[in-house]
Amino acid sequence: MKSVHYTDKGKVRQHNEDSVGVFSNKEGDCLAVVADGMGGHRAGDVASSMTINKFEELWVSEGKFTKAEQAEKWLQDKITEINLNVFNHSQTNIECEGMGTTVVAAICTENFATVVNIGDSRGYILNESGFSQLTEDHSLVNELVRSGQISKEDAEHHPRKNVLLRALGTEEKVEMDTRTIIFEEDDILLLCSDGLSNKVSENEMKDILSRSEDLDEAGQRFITIANENGGEDNITLAIVKYSLESSNG
Repeated sequence: MKSVHYTDKGKVRQHNEDSVGVFSNKEGDCLAVVADGMGGHRAGDVASSMTINKFEELWVSEGKFTKAEQAEKWLQDKITEINLNVFNHSQTNIECEGMGTTVVAAICTENFATVVNIGDSRGYILNESGFSQLTEDHSLVNELVRSGQISKEDAEHHPRKNVLLRALGTEEKVEMDTRTIIFEEDDILLLCSDGLSNKVSENEMKDILSRSEDLDEAGQRFITIANENGGEDNITLAIVKYSLESSNG
C-alpha cells in the first residue's frame, strides 16, 4: 500500500479542527481515518484528535484481517468505544461541552477495503469501473435530496448545508454506515472532509487522481484547488493506493 495524508486550515478559519492519520499494523494492513471536529469552545480539534489518536492506539497491535466481516466488526466496535470516550470527555470537561466530530475510516487489505462513516466526511474510490462516492452524507440537506424535496444542485448552496444528523461523540450511542468493496492493484481510495468535497468537483477529483505522477502531487493539488476555490473551511484528505511497491507514507 502507498499512502499520503494532508490537512490545511484553509484561508478563512483561525484554527484547524480536522485531524487525519494513516497507520499500518504489524501485518501490513492499512487504516486511514479523517475526522472533522466541531462544537464547544474550540473543542472540535479535541474531538477529532482524540478520535485519530485512539484509532492509532487500537490499530497498531491488531492482527491480519482475512474477511470483510472481521474488518466491519472491528470498525463498528472501535467506533462505539471511541464515541463513548469522546462523549464522556465532553461531559466531564466544561470547555469541551457539545463537541463532536465526523469520521470516515477505511481498513485496506490485499483483498478488500472496508469503509465506515458518520457525518459528512466522505470516501471515494477510483478503480477500473471509474470514480464513485462510497459513503452517504448524514446531513439534513442530503436527506432533503434523498426524499426528493430538493435537487442535488439546490443542495450545493442550501443555507443549512452544514447541519449534520449524525456525529461521533455528541451522544452516548451512535449509528454508522459500513461498506466493503473489492480492493485491487492500482485502485485508489480517497477519504476527505467537506472542506475538500465542497470545493473540488468529482470530475476534478477523478482527474487529479488519474493524472498525478505520485500521491504527494495529488494531495498537494487537492489542497491548492480547495484554497483557490475559497478555502472557507479546513481541508483534509487521506489517499491510499493499492500498490505492490513499498509504502511512501
